[in-house]
Amino acid sequence: MLDDLLQRVRGHRPRLMEADSRYPEAAVLVPITRSDEPELVLTLRASGLSTHGGEVAFPGGRRDPEDPDLVFTALREAQEEIGLPPGLVEVIGPLSSLVSLHGIHVTPYVGIVPDYVEYRANDAEIAAVFSVPLRFFCDGPREATHRIDYLGRCWYVPSFRYEGYKIWGLTAIMVVELVNLVYDAGIDMHQAPADFIKVS
Repeated sequence: MLDDLLQRVRGHRPRLMEADSRYPEAAVLVPITRSDEPELVLTLRASGLSTHGGEVAFPGGRRDPEDPDLVFTALREAQEEIGLPPGLVEVIGPLSSLVSLHGIHVTPYVGIVPDYVEYRANDAEIAAVFSVPLRFFCDGPREATHRIDYLGRCWYVPSFRYEGYKIWGLTAIMVVELVNLVYDAGIDMHQAPADFIKVS
């Protein structure tokens, strides 16, 4: 399973946006455990943060002027936020870049991490670190679907509930791209699902 995952991510051609001075750059790490049944490592952001407080996210943040590239940014932020040493991460490749509601240009990088890491959450930024089986996002029912008008298109973004954690928004978009790539999940975010209820 893991070999197939690595091959698919390495061969992926994501939509990468050019740097634009209107949007500050940021990067997140999408950590996947090196195991027969890979898991995604996610964080619950501290509730007191000014942006995305109390939301589930991948570890990451804005690029510092001295960061040589966005991979460095993702690894630096993961170390600062959850105590993940960069030397334990095998960066495989990027997923498509996105612009957040706050106007941040975010590029996700998939990285393989050992399944025995003892994470240390930075209390100022992170309330919890948890993992979710990657296959859950194919098999687990979506809790809801949110319609987002983004980049001139309608996006129907699933919201997942796992052990009390709500995974939605930009994080869910990244997860869907990943499971579509790895498992051929066929989740179409530009077509309303059959059970979508439009609230006017």
